[in-house]
Amino acid sequence: LFRQVTDQSPPPLPTRLQFSLWPELEKAERLARGAALKWASGIFYRPEQLTRLDQYRSREAQRMCSIESRIKSTIQSYLENVQTGLEQLSLALKEVQEAREALAEAQGELRSQAEAAHTLEPLRELADQHGQLQAVTLLLPQLRAVPEAVARTQALIQGHGFLEAYGVLRELEQLRDEVLDLLGGPELPLFEGLTHLGEELGLAVGKAVGSARQLARDDPALLVAAVRVAELEEQRDIQLQASCPGRPRAWRQRCLGALRRALEEAYFEGLAPTPSGLAGHLAALREALPAELALAESLVAPCCPVDYDVVKLWAHTLHQGLCQHLQKLMDCEDLGTQDIFTLLHWALHIYPGPEMMGHPDLSPEADISDLQPLLSLEAVEQLESTYTEKIKISIAEWLQKALDGEVAEWFREQEPDMDPEGFYHSSLPAVVLQILDENIRVTTMISPSLQERIHGMALRELGIFLRSLLEALEHFSQEHLKDVSKPRHYVPYLLVCLNHYTALSSSVSLLQPAGVSTPTGVSATIESALGDLKKKICRLILDALLEELQPLFVALPSRQWLSSLVMLDKVCEQTASFCSRFSRVRSPMAQMLLSESERAVVLEYLRGLMQGKLVCRNLSERIQVSERMLQDSAQLRELFLGLELEENVQTGAVLGALQELFRLQDPGLLSLEVSSFLHKFPDVSEEHIGALLDVRGDVSREQRQAVLETMQANPPPPPPPEGHRPLFSLVPVPSPTLVFCFPAGSCS
Repeated sequence: LFRQVTDQSPPPLPTRLQFSLWPELEKAERLARGAALKWASGIFYRPEQLTRLDQYRSREAQRMCSIESRIKSTIQSYLENVQTGLEQLSLALKEVQEAREALAEAQGELRSQAEAAHTLEPLRELADQHGQLQAVTLLLPQLRAVPEAVARTQALIQGHGFLEAYGVLRELEQLRDEVLDLLGGPELPLFEGLTHLGEELGLAVGKAVGSARQLARDDPALLVAAVRVAELEEQRDIQLQASCPGRPRAWRQRCLGALRRALEEAYFEGLAPTPSGLAGHLAALREALPAELALAESLVAPCCPVDYDVVKLWAHTLHQGLCQHLQKLMDCEDLGTQDIFTLLHWALHIYPGPEMMGHPDLSPEADISDLQPLLSLEAVEQLESTYTEKIKISIAEWLQKALDGEVAEWFREQEPDMDPEGFYHSSLPAVVLQILDENIRVTTMISPSLQERIHGMALRELGIFLRSLLEALEHFSQEHLKDVSKPRHYVPYLLVCLNHYTALSSSVSLLQPAGVSTPTGVSATIESALGDLKKKICRLILDALLEELQPLFVALPSRQWLSSLVMLDKVCEQTASFCSRFSRVRSPMAQMLLSESERAVVLEYLRGLMQGKLVCRNLSERIQVSERMLQDSAQLRELFLGLELEENVQTGAVLGALQELFRLQDPGLLSLEVSSFLHKFPDVSEEHIGALLDVRGDVSREQRQAVLETMQANPPPPPPPEGHRPLFSLVPVPSPTLVFCFPAGSCS
């Protein structure tokens, strides 16, 4: 059908060779034929469309002609361009061949010229040598004078003619450089000594500037000349640094370094003061350094350029030297407490103070505002820590010696000393407080941090001392228990210790410097140690009192006690004799001792009553017990009132309340009486009431049970008022004896 439409024979298929050269051609051929077949089958699918076959044939013929003409014109254009390119390549090839021939000719000419120039090389060298010799010949008079000039320069250097020597040296160096430029070769042997000569002059100039402190007084012109030479050479360094070997010579830096070394050698090198001489050494520096700065400002600075900043150089060099010097002292010396204190005070207060770097006459040119502290924070911390540790050891030794001396006095054969007011007195509290206070107070001259350290350390040492005093008192009491006659004045020295407590407790606050806080826990430790000390002393004193009263209370209560006043009279006499020594104790401890003594006597009375040694046989004896207890209560009250103990703090009233239990005639009313007693003394127990009922001797088992049930039925007592101290809870009640039905005997 396609052939009918196109009315053309199919084009010949591409050969296998064409497909191998252009693989895409076969694929394009297939796609074209498939597209044409698809188009034709779609157009002529129905018979009525065959009528338009001629139209399609003519249109396809026209399109094929158009395509062929465009292809021909394109191919023709490509062929013309290829022909033009081939012509241009041919022309270029011809020009390249001509250039190659011209280069070969030029190369031959160059070879012939080089051979001719080589034959003229010796002549050129001779011409150069002739020119150099001619130039050197003109300089021969100056070259002959070089050795003489070198010798003259050396003589000038030795004679301190620095400016003239420098002028001659510069002329010699210029001559050397000129000859080098002319000859263009190595340096002539004639000039080999110039480098050494320049170094010799530089050393001499540096040495002279290093002696500026002395020259400024004796020969300022020489100092000015040396500085002038260094400045001239500094300018030449700037000009010739990039073009001349051996530069920069840096004579200015050499001079500044010489000034620094001279200051350091004068004040800090070779000085190793002994610990005992440290204070004198620092005092000498305090006098010398301000004078040195004044010398620099008045004499040395006018001899030097302004940009030398002589006063600033002096101040900073001295400061740095001092820093290193003090660090060496800290590293090398085993400094004692006095040396550390002197060093800290000097570095933190004297040096920055108005006597030295803070001097009102110090020139502003010193510019000390940017200087670091003389001692770093780490160095100050180290010194303060070392000082604290050493002072701690010393304080511990001093306190121990004071305590040993005090303990030795306790065993003397004579009573303690008394102060003008009549109180027992010892120097121990004053010594202890003086040791601590002086060491705390003196640190105000150093720093608040050191003061806080020493204050905390002193309080801790005070706590340790109080514990040592407690141990000494314990040993003192043990010695007394071994032999009650020794020490002879046992109680008086305990009273001395109680006065120590009063003095120490009232003076601890005086150790607190203004603005210094107490370390955490230290105050509680001191208060605890003081409280333990007070309790220990009071306990030992009361033990001594009870030791004397114990034989008198053995027979109390008894029938002899009921019939005679002698027994309690002896108790009162012994108590009055013992407590009379309390007048040697300062208030409020004297009142506290009287109160505790009265309480101890009453407790001992109650202990004896609870032992059940006396059982009333009838009403008469119960009345007699009641009256005796009233008399005893009144007698004890009068005794302690005579000793100036206020009645409201006495506990003897308990005897007056107890006697009511014995005065009551009807045992059936004991429940009411016990309830009233329980209200007054809430710490009384059923065991205490049971022991008292046993002493009555007329209470049946049912009545006892009713009394105890009444106590149990009573509501719990209200909490005691503040300051109330229990009484009956300190009185033991003996356990009741078990009653067996069988007679005692062997079990076998």
